[in-house]
Amino acid sequence: MIKVICNAGPIIGLFDEVVIPKAVLQELYAGNRDTESTLIKEAIENGYIKVIEIRSSDMACLLYGKLHLGELETIIGAKEDTDIRFAIIDEKAARTFASATFVDTLGILGVLSYAKSKGKIEAVRPYMDMLIQNNYRVSDILYNQVLKNEQE
Repeated sequence: MIKVICNAGPIIGLFDEVVIPKAVLQELYAGNRDTESTLIKEAIENGYIKVIEIRSSDMACLLYGKLHLGELETIIGAKEDTDIRFAIIDEKAARTFASATFVDTLGILGVLSYAKSKGKIEAVRPYMDMLIQNNYRVSDILYNQVLKNEQE
């Protein structure tokens, strides 16, 4: 079983268990339309997403400003729960910080590659193209690297 903790950006139903900290839940609700909020609530009620409260909230407050609260709680939550395999975070600064604290991360492109490897999607390219069309930043180098890895 693979259990992950996730930041707001890359939540998808691919893993056995998806855990989000309260700060991420607040980010998900902030600015979402009623339909999206309803879907989030249903995912939680149906057990697809589990919301946790981190024990080290003092640490998150101390580090706040360097990273967003959702990113910090995601990294701290991954450290607190040894069953969590990956912290899913896209922001480079947060991934660097997570790596420095020995937390393995995946970004949304890593999640797509993982989904392909598990047979959940046929190809990564259409999803990357859709992300780019929706103003998600993917460098040409990273785009080509992901496609190269997909073919290997």
